[in-house]
Amino acid sequence: MDNDEKYSLITRGAQEVLTSEDLRSFIADGTPLRHYIGFEISGKVHLGTGLMTGMKISDMQKAGVKCSCYLATYHAWINNKLGGDLEKIRAYTGYFKEALRKSIDVMGGDSDSVRFVSGDELYHNNDEYWRIVIDVAKHMTLNRSLRAITILGRKEGEAVSTAQLLYPAMQVADIFVQDINIAHAGMDQRKAHVVAREVAEKLVTRPLRDISGKIVKPVALHHSLLMGLAKPPSNVDGRSKEDILSEIKMSKSIPGSAVFVTDTPDEIRDKIKNAYCPAKIVDLNPIINWVEHVVFSSPDSVLNVKRSQKFGGDKTYESFDNVVKDFSSGSLHPVDLKFSVGEFIIDILEPVRKSFSRGNLAVLHKELDSIVGR
Repeated sequence: MDNDEKYSLITRGAQEVLTSEDLRSFIADGTPLRHYIGFEISGKVHLGTGLMTGMKISDMQKAGVKCSCYLATYHAWINNKLGGDLEKIRAYTGYFKEALRKSIDVMGGDSDSVRFVSGDELYHNNDEYWRIVIDVAKHMTLNRSLRAITILGRKEGEAVSTAQLLYPAMQVADIFVQDINIAHAGMDQRKAHVVAREVAEKLVTRPLRDISGKIVKPVALHHSLLMGLAKPPSNVDGRSKEDILSEIKMSKSIPGSAVFVTDTPDEIRDKIKNAYCPAKIVDLNPIINWVEHVVFSSPDSVLNVKRSQKFGGDKTYESFDNVVKDFSSGSLHPVDLKFSVGEFIIDILEPVRKSFSRGNLAVLHKELDSIVGR
């Protein structure tokens, strides 16, 4: 595989790369590529977390990147996830890890080669980590920290605790203490990665270096956010698409908007049946968004539409553009598209459901249902 092929695999489907030049430089000079993506332990794993992560990890592994997933227990605690109960967060970490592993596998990756580490493990007896946090914070103003609060799902100007002000510096420190040169996340985490790049050449404690020993900035790779199934806000004038998508991204806190990787076929069908999907409207349509980012997440994907001859008969789509063309013209009806996407999701998640239907994982899944509910 040549350098251009590696670059194309690493960046395929990415909405943004900061910066392409830095990534190409790492590839060209042979710097070992070390990736990470981090998640608050906040409940069940939905498609936006599991499948989007699995898709990119699969691509990166094929390009020779060493991948890791960070299970951010302390960040979840700071952000009051699962009621701000650290013990509940810790109890849920095992489920979260296994759901991520299975999601990586169904998207063509190798979860056995992925390093999983929790906040409890990373911070325990690790004085260097806390020195990096302080080092990062010394190069951030209070206003900078407040602007970065949106990475917690908070709005600028919203009241935050002092603990939440620590969050951005801690997230940046996670990158440097693990010697990561490809920081990966959804677009909603962009501000933390920008800070990491801003402070990279100023750090005294554990700066990031390339293969020659030169201090460098981490590359930031951002994938698109997967939309939730609810209707988007009607008033979007003057707002960037990035801000809108961040607001309407798939969220477990909005009933019916998220499909979880452990959902039953009937649960998936019901959620998608009730999803917002207006005829002929492509923009901010969650089902179209899923077709682009889930169904056609790999070049060899197809979408099989099953329908009676009266409505055009069965049809196989081999590209996202052709789906958009037919949907926009009205020749592909929302009901048929929803059904086809639902069956695609059901099929791809079958190995995940099977894993969580037996043995210790089934017990864990049932116990954790009692913690956070369905």
